[in-house]
Amino acid sequence: MTPIQVADEPASPSVYRAGACNIGRAEIRRRRDAGILGVAVAVAFASVLVAIGAPDWARLLLFVPAAGAAAGLLQARMRFCVSFAISGLRNFGPLGAPEKVTDAGDHRADLVAAARLVAASVAAGAVVAVAFALAPV
Repeated sequence: MTPIQVADEPASPSVYRAGACNIGRAEIRRRRDAGILGVAVAVAFASVLVAIGAPDWARLLLFVPAAGAAAGLLQARMRFCVSFAISGLRNFGPLGAPEKVTDAGDHRADLVAAARLVAASVAAGAVVAVAFALAPV
């Protein structure tokens, strides 16, 4: 599997590149904020699990908020929205104004990138959950 690559123009996320960049500044901000919220939820959830003395296996439930946080943060970092890719959309304008990706090859490239990003999010969530379950806390 090819690693996820960061788009080449970090200062100017305003150009669609199939499989590499399908969202602009406003959408990036939305995903970053969702990722930060996900981290806060994961930390709060982990704290509750420790406070109640949850068994180690229950700590694996941290996978859900950790994977969600990773998805938001990775989408912001990669300037790439999984949902838009699946739906064949892109958005570099205001929130709520996506455009259709009309080229079938571009859509396929977006779907491949989306699958990689989902896999990376799942892997990150799994690593966090397993590490937490094994932690001597």
